[in-house]
Amino acid sequence: MTTLTFEDFKPGRFGTFGPRHVTREEILAFAREFDPQPMHLDEEAARKTMLKGLSGSGWHLGSIMMRMLFDGFIGRTASLGSPGVNEMRWLAPLRPGDDLMLDVDVAEARVSRSRPETGIVTFRAAVRNASGQVLCDMESPIIVRRRDAS
Repeated sequence: MTTLTFEDFKPGRFGTFGPRHVTREEILAFAREFDPQPMHLDEEAARKTMLKGLSGSGWHLGSIMMRMLFDGFIGRTASLGSPGVNEMRWLAPLRPGDDLMLDVDVAEARVSRSRPETGIVTFRAAVRNASGQVLCDMESPIIVRRRDAS
């Protein structure tokens, strides 16, 4: 498998990844373990919320997004980790039965000033459902080894 290095990430569209199907059972399991709010656990209670029905936790959606990023390209990238997430917004609810796609753009790629053997690549990613509605978007940098340093 080819290892992607800093030089492989040019500003612009990087790719689209998926689909990833989300089941009711996985929404409930995640909620029971990590975010046991009524809109994530109980369909009747969820209908009474502003979400108007059972929805996955935003943290669940973020976890799915991370898995899609890993399976799409980070798993074969010379990544040295991330200093964090600059921004993450939940725009629409994750619903049971959603089929998700992930669109990824490189917002910026620059050589590190403090560690020139690495670069910092900032990604913008958006998860959308089958109807094209964006459910979540995120901007996050990762630190990537440069090819000359491999």
